[in-house]
Amino acid sequence: MKDRIPFVDYIRVVACFMVMLVHASENFYGADSSGLAGNMSMLANESNRFWVAFWDGGVSRTAVPLFMIVSAFLLVPMRDGQTMTQFYRRRFKRILPPFICFMLLYTFLPLAWGGMTWEQSMADLKLLPFNFPSMAGHLWFMYPLISLYLIIPVVSPWLEKSTAKEELIFISIFAFTTLTPWLHRFVSPELWGECFWNQYSLFWYCSGYLGYLVLAHYIRVHLKWSQKRRITTGLLCFLIGATFTAWSFWWKGVPGNLIETPALEWSWEFCTPNVLLATFGLFVVFSAINQPKAPALVTSLSKLSFGMYLMHLFFLAPIASALIAGNPASPLLPVSLCIPVIALLTFVCCAITTKLISLIPGSKYIVG
Repeated sequence: MKDRIPFVDYIRVVACFMVMLVHASENFYGADSSGLAGNMSMLANESNRFWVAFWDGGVSRTAVPLFMIVSAFLLVPMRDGQTMTQFYRRRFKRILPPFICFMLLYTFLPLAWGGMTWEQSMADLKLLPFNFPSMAGHLWFMYPLISLYLIIPVVSPWLEKSTAKEELIFISIFAFTTLTPWLHRFVSPELWGECFWNQYSLFWYCSGYLGYLVLAHYIRVHLKWSQKRRITTGLLCFLIGATFTAWSFWWKGVPGNLIETPALEWSWEFCTPNVLLATFGLFVVFSAINQPKAPALVTSLSKLSFGMYLMHLFFLAPIASALIAGNPASPLLPVSLCIPVIALLTFVCCAITTKLISLIPGSKYIVG
């Protein structure tokens, strides 16, 4: 798409910062020294409990689905006359080289400062064809994004012909499937045909990020709300969803108790009703931006956002370590400020670094 959509540029910048807020927050409830939430979590005090719930759950939990909706909003349906092969070639040429580049960087670069052992590096290298490196957990996002790209040529013909009612039927089914994580946790670990020999349950093909893809198309083509309604209804949806998301963490996160991270983050999965509601609301609010052109800084940061996302853990870890100084219960700044300051410093460092790299010939293969 040659013409830029201003509100999409705003979303990319804000969502990129949200990702950094999420990972800055993890330093205040992860139970190990890595700085990121592992299998076990522990909150040091009530302040950490509240501010992690606020910044990570309430403010930032919509970051990933916002990126998914943006991709679908721009790419679905495919352009007239574009073949599946042409679509794949264009999309994967854009994202795969930087993705592979940073997979290798996260596999080997930490060796330079003793951040990992040679044995760990070699183990990561052997697994690269199958999954992300151990020090690059944020790269999990690339796999469902690639999956969306793979399915877009399949669903595009239907979306070109579908009515608003037909899309709402699918979106309603998708919305119901977002209850699955809760049902797995509170009702049964196996639902609707799931068993040890079958993971493809009743709603498998109507669930996951495909729902966000269809939602993006519905908003773009069929949602005819006025600017005022987009803002008021969108804000209400975001506040309801975000408040529940924050509360769900606060409810489980009793300070001093060692708890399994999935139990603590029981309502933080990106395909849950609360995150879906908050994401829809925030996207609709942004869509109310009625500017012919975004400010130059916003446009520039939007173009850099992919590279910033790929590299941000390289900066976030040392910045967090310096500000926390080994004591998440009492960092150098109050936790209410420390989390956004870590994210902001990381954001600035990534923006500058990505911009400098973008000036190098062939940089699109490094930072997109």
